[in-house]
Amino acid sequence: MEEEEGIKEFEPKIVAFTCNWSSYFSADQAGISRTFYPPNVHIIRVMCTGRVDPLFVVKAFLNGADGVIIAGCHPNYCRYNGGNRQAEARVKFLKMLMEEIGVNPARLRIEWISALEGGRFAQVVQEMVEELKKMGPLLLRK
Repeated sequence: MEEEEGIKEFEPKIVAFTCNWSSYFSADQAGISRTFYPPNVHIIRVMCTGRVDPLFVVKAFLNGADGVIIAGCHPNYCRYNGGNRQAEARVKFLKMLMEEIGVNPARLRIEWISALEGGRFAQVVQEMVEELKKMGPLLLRK
């Protein structure tokens, strides 16, 4: 009945920056094993999460993302000698900045997901979708 009246349930848009060596393949693994996860996520493959510039995250939000996931190798397994630790430090900085400007820092998430954890990738996306639905859309202007 609500759809007949033109009211649709909010479907959040998520951008996921995924490490080429781990979490990108976990997303692929989820698909191969037919593990369902919401189609709300747009995956961007990066060589290492340490290469995710904070401006990439800001631009994702400014271009309509309601949430951002940065997913990389587990600690001590980075092929680039601590790139995931750099990403972790950047996420902490970004979350402080988000809080300062009135954006809920829970809209940004960093996760360690190996290539064989397709189910974990699906779980993280599902959790993020549920959290963002509770928060509602992020209304930012360029």
